[in-house]
Amino acid sequence: MTSRTDTVRVAVVGTGAIARHSHLPALAALAAEQPLEVVAACDVDAGSVAVFCREGGIPHAYTDYDLMLAERRPDLVVLCTPPRFHRDQTVAALRAGAWVWCEKPPCPSLADFDAMEAAEGAGPGPGPYAAIVFQHRFGSGARHVGRLLAEGALGRPLVAHCQTTWYRDTEYYAVPWRGRWDTEGGGTSMGHGIHQMDLLLDLLGPWEEIRAMAGRLVHDVETEDVATALVRFAGGALATVVNSVLSPDEVSRVRIDCERATVELTHLYGYGNADWRITPAPGVDPAEAARWRDFGPDEPSSHLAQLRGLLADLRAGRRPRSSGPDGRKSLELVAALYKSAFTGTAVRAGDIGPGDPFYASLHGGTPGWAPRSAPAAEPAPAATAVPVPAPAGGTAAAHEGAAR
Repeated sequence: MTSRTDTVRVAVVGTGAIARHSHLPALAALAAEQPLEVVAACDVDAGSVAVFCREGGIPHAYTDYDLMLAERRPDLVVLCTPPRFHRDQTVAALRAGAWVWCEKPPCPSLADFDAMEAAEGAGPGPGPYAAIVFQHRFGSGARHVGRLLAEGALGRPLVAHCQTTWYRDTEYYAVPWRGRWDTEGGGTSMGHGIHQMDLLLDLLGPWEEIRAMAGRLVHDVETEDVATALVRFAGGALATVVNSVLSPDEVSRVRIDCERATVELTHLYGYGNADWRITPAPGVDPAEAARWRDFGPDEPSSHLAQLRGLLADLRAGRRPRSSGPDGRKSLELVAALYKSAFTGTAVRAGDIGPGDPFYASLHGGTPGWAPRSAPAAEPAPAATAVPVPAPAGGTAAAHEGAAR
């Protein structure tokens, strides 16, 4: 276990936009607060990683992932590569004794995620663990609302709405690895809507049943460009989910109607306290409603907020949030959405396991949705350490993250 005074050694894998604009600034900010050093970066594009290291003051640049793990022995590996590489890279890092912070989408299938989770605990002492980047859970607004819901202050949640309606044009999908099952794992539900869906699950708790539809209405891609769903939660609440890349008026929204108040978050790629609104039901004491609306100091949702908590967990040797079952739940909901949409049936939590075609691949081999050249995928084997491969259409880090 790393103590509070030990320097946490970090390696960044994939040096594209999300690494440059979100991860590196977060790491730099935390290095000013605590013992932390970014000791290496890795990318198959030698020029990209060289510039990244020079601009970030990082001492060691690599194009070979295994060599970087062996020579630098990082405590934490930050994965900023496209989803199809996440399983093998995560497993390799865990087996080398490093914790992992992996960009979303986590990986292209539940089988891949389970292989990643199975590799946790490979090092001496607690962990290592692999956490997924779900930064919208970690702002002060979500903490405050989550506490109000957990305490029952707002009454029982009854109705919810989860909306990710964004706009992506033809040029966006001209990047060869976008819109393909084997490289992205899914479409707008997987690559865009998963953040708000994850936040909804974090606030409302376990889901029980989903009924969904998906369409490919505009873009010439394998995956969907719009999906809608109805979700029943274990607590009884009913929710609508809308994920789209066809919406010129872009918005991200979560709304929860409870017995005593409506809570609504409206933003785009990140929020602060001012983006939340609490509307009390008639008859609620104004003084109590005022306390609900007091969110305290503003900590925006961000990579920085999540990373600060992850480092505290690493130093304490405890499992971080958004790892293991807590990190899997959003991917399971996405898989169930696809199964429901492509089969026309309701899907219940826990239905998709080994042997189910949607466990091995989110298209489930469904005619009209699965790639014509590929049968339904087999469950993923246990991964081994591999160098970072080159994705089609750019560096291994051509992964936008927040602005996807």
